[in-house]
Amino acid sequence: MKRYELIAPCHFGLEAVLKQEIVDLGYDVSLVEDGRVTFIGDAEAICRANIGLRTAERILIKVGSFRAETFDELFENTKGIPWEEYIPLNGKFWVAKAASIKSKLFSPSDIQSIMKKAMVERLKQVYNITWFQEEGESFPIRVFLLKDNVTIGLDTTGESLHKRGYRKCTAKAPIAENLAAALIMLTPWHKDRILVDPFCGSGTIPIEAALMAANIAPGMKRSFMAFKWDHLIDRKIWNDCYEEAKDMVDRSVQVQLQGFDNNPEMIKLAKQNARFAGVEQMIQFETRDIKELSHNGSYGFIITNPPYGERLEEKANIPPLYRMIGERFKNLSTWSLYLITSYEGAENDIGRKADKNRKIYNGMMKTYYYQFMGPRPPKKAQAVQKDEK
Repeated sequence: MKRYELIAPCHFGLEAVLKQEIVDLGYDVSLVEDGRVTFIGDAEAICRANIGLRTAERILIKVGSFRAETFDELFENTKGIPWEEYIPLNGKFWVAKAASIKSKLFSPSDIQSIMKKAMVERLKQVYNITWFQEEGESFPIRVFLLKDNVTIGLDTTGESLHKRGYRKCTAKAPIAENLAAALIMLTPWHKDRILVDPFCGSGTIPIEAALMAANIAPGMKRSFMAFKWDHLIDRKIWNDCYEEAKDMVDRSVQVQLQGFDNNPEMIKLAKQNARFAGVEQMIQFETRDIKELSHNGSYGFIITNPPYGERLEEKANIPPLYRMIGERFKNLSTWSLYLITSYEGAENDIGRKADKNRKIYNGMMKTYYYQFMGPRPPKKAQAVQKDEK
């Protein structure tokens, strides 16, 4: 089976988490760069990565890389790529996205236009035609320019991998599913430990934790762009990979997952999303304000995405809110707190310096993942945690 270089983009700051996921799937990582991880795999790897990776944005087949400082160089090098190996005669193809950093070619629209023309010229010669109907399957292209080095990828995913298919209802500023999964994976949380999100919104963090606990693959209920690329990936490979994912699900798992929010409408949405994800029985959602946060269990985890105060009208409410977070956390003496925010006064108002602080870009917004670590539980305590609130 043909082997490819596969590129998996991710949120900036989460490359190490994604790299470990890829290694755990059984593939060799060849390169880690800002915002993406490259690994080696065959057609089956494309299917398994799309279905199984929790923190990636999408899976691209690397079709070419070269240096280009002029549009002529971009055109000729793009034309030199064997596009006929990927795009059939009736394929619909376009440059869906172009990103340029510290490069002489910086206009995304011009880059996209030049590359499309180069692809057309190549395929016109190969297929001996003058016009493309483009009535077949879609083949979107993505290109990255960094310091005049061009990397071109064929998008096998389509809609971003963070769209698992369960979040039909969203909050005003929801956290992306793949970012929520990464936040959990950056902690020592395990399914035998309590997890509480006191600002759960539409439920993403508890839902992602439930999917992990039950070993439910994030892409198990959705399709992908490459599903209809029969000339590259046999349909049986896709079917086998979906079956593999189904066989790995463990719905007998017992967990203590809770999501709180002071808005009853958000709790309603969270319950609906959990039902769509098939994990509604695994999570307790409840209308509760942060000042009511308490728990009789020990050695639990608070993993949360509280308000940042980005809107002017919210700024005055943020310091007292974070002071309340600190106050309630102080009463949970054996617990750990993991909190993502762009609010720079978080540590000061919580009243404690974080044990670790990781910079993560939530879209274009720079955020910090503050990690306040509690004590490790005795081995026996891990097996006998209470399930009381």
